[in-house]
Amino acid sequence: MDMKNLLTVWVTLLCYVVYAQQTPVIQLDEVLVSDVLLKKFTGTQSLQVLNDSVLKKNQPLLTQLLNYNTGIYFKEYGLGMTSSASFRGTTASQTAVIWNGININSQLSGQTDFNTLNASDYESVAVRTGGGSVIYGSGAIGGSIHLNSDFSFKNTFRNSLHIDYGSFATRLLNYSLKTGTNQLFFGTSITRTDSENDYDIIGTNRKNLNGSFYNTTANITFGYKINPKNILKFYSNIFDGERNFSLIYPTETPTKYNNLNARNLLEWNSISGKFNSKLRLAFLNEKYRYFANSNNDNFSFGKVETLVAKYDLEFNLSDHIKLNSVADFTQNKGNGSDIENKTRHISSLNLMFSHKIRQFLYEVSLRQEVTTNYKSPFLYSGGLKYKFLNWYSSRLNASKNFRIPSFDDLYWINSGNPNLQPETSHQLEWGNEFMFKNWSVELVGFFNDIENMIRWVPAGPVWTPINIDEVQSYGAEAKLNGSKKIKNHQFSITGTYGYTVSENNETKKQLMYVPYHKATLSLAYNYKKLSAYYQNMFVGEVFTRSDNNPLYNLKEYNVSNFGTDYDFGKKNNYKIGLKIQNVWNEKYENVEGRFMPGRNFNMYAIINLNKS
Repeated sequence: MDMKNLLTVWVTLLCYVVYAQQTPVIQLDEVLVSDVLLKKFTGTQSLQVLNDSVLKKNQPLLTQLLNYNTGIYFKEYGLGMTSSASFRGTTASQTAVIWNGININSQLSGQTDFNTLNASDYESVAVRTGGGSVIYGSGAIGGSIHLNSDFSFKNTFRNSLHIDYGSFATRLLNYSLKTGTNQLFFGTSITRTDSENDYDIIGTNRKNLNGSFYNTTANITFGYKINPKNILKFYSNIFDGERNFSLIYPTETPTKYNNLNARNLLEWNSISGKFNSKLRLAFLNEKYRYFANSNNDNFSFGKVETLVAKYDLEFNLSDHIKLNSVADFTQNKGNGSDIENKTRHISSLNLMFSHKIRQFLYEVSLRQEVTTNYKSPFLYSGGLKYKFLNWYSSRLNASKNFRIPSFDDLYWINSGNPNLQPETSHQLEWGNEFMFKNWSVELVGFFNDIENMIRWVPAGPVWTPINIDEVQSYGAEAKLNGSKKIKNHQFSITGTYGYTVSENNETKKQLMYVPYHKATLSLAYNYKKLSAYYQNMFVGEVFTRSDNNPLYNLKEYNVSNFGTDYDFGKKNNYKIGLKIQNVWNEKYENVEGRFMPGRNFNMYAIINLNKS
């Protein structure tokens, strides 16, 4: 589908939504996210929340969920392989991933591999566009992705078993349990995913070789209400996986990668008059082993242990005036076969202020970090929002954000550069929201100026990182949500579109792997116990060379999925379903030489046993 046809479809659908006056599918107020700052200090920026029902349609790994429901572009080195995000034309290291309020970007690479995160582990996933470093620290330049586990103190018992089998001998088994009283809450989920991943490469006589993978995740949440004003919470998440890396040519040496990520967080919430306080202690552990030849036992490795202590104090001057301060301390201890044994300490202080005056809201936030490893910039964020009419509001937000150098950047043996400075960015975005009865449309324009971009460049026989690039990115985004009910028939629609220019200031060339256009569209239908959905994702061509040589462009692609399921039992205790992915058998790659699978199928069954 070319852009002319794509935009025609978009305009047609938009007109239909406006005419039908539909209800937004995703509403923030319906989702109780665990990250309080996300709810209270994001009033002047765009926030998209993907709730539990959306998560269930896009399992198991987080890449698929975000690819088909947001404007984020993903570089995926084959199905289930390494997956990184490009958000508003920024790099993978400039997207922060926040787990229950804690930044979990890798301290080794500075980024997150989204195929090491399982969508079934969370009640909701939120996408916050634009700068967020003042609240969430390093990496929140393009945007931030929030993984939320929620608590509910009431008498309840719910458990479910999800069994999934599909093409390429892909299997998923998930069990989840949530139970609670007025004083206690306990939740757990365990997921096992594995696949031979030996799909055919469309248009060739080759298969995806050396692509098998497996992973296991375990998730635990526990809550204890000491009294109405004091609550203890505990979160734990473990990911253990192994992947063979797909080969481009059959003659290549097969490689594989093991990684183990463990995250634990203890939280104490306390309320005293107009003060709300939250003390958090987190311990994060990331390890990897890379086998340059999977046929022998030789490997390189790296690991980082991170300790976080964070104290959050909120003062509610009134129902409409909030003042929040956050003090935190982070210690990173890293070592490995390719990096020096190093420890770094980072301390920071945040101040946030929010004031709503009738139809007017303004927010101001400040942050300063102190560390001995690099000079940390002073950060700020400020925003305005005004509701002009019942159906129209506008907002403006400006911020300064940053990303710190990773352990690899600073301490890679014989190559790391301890004199690196953090990447910094100045951002401006203008958003407009249109809501009238049962439909919503959001239009956003943004500008981002990034300085001191870290790039690895040749220095004699080795490569080393230096602060070299300056990049400007700008563009526009659109989102729509809606639904229409006719007797027992329920129709819903969600869509996103993004136009992004991201240029190197010196060369005036578009950055590699940043498409000018990306659009998603989801249509859903429900009739009594029957439901069905159709997803579509369009990605425009991308450059794979810094000089934008068109000979090496990856062509645009248009990929669709279809799914249907049916509920059985008086209380809808049992469900069976079928998913068809890449319905039209599109041949495409989002990393050069790494082709994705053609049309494939999977069937699933879900058993729910609930008491509330």
